[in-house]
Amino acid sequence: MNGRDPAEVRIAIVCDNFSPHLSTKVDTRVGDWAAANTVEIAHTPANSSWLNRIEAQFTALRYIAWRNRHAHDQRLRAIVDRANVA
Repeated sequence: MNGRDPAEVRIAIVCDNFSPHLSTKVDTRVGDWAAANTVEIAHTPANSSWLNRIEAQFTALRYIAWRNRHAHDQRLRAIVDRANVA
């Protein structure tokens, strides 16, 4: 594969059900490359975003974006100020 990994070591790439990840079922180039390089592409089941460890981070980012859009809200500012003191 890259000279660093022994041929008997398989590398797994876990993909969620994001549509470009599923394109390997239509276009075999990625699957062919994986088979030739001891790489296994594993797709998570549908409706299982909890299996994708990065998904939890998106919720926090959405909250931060929402909070920044509403930073002028005085009630929200009071809550954030109280939380920052604690």
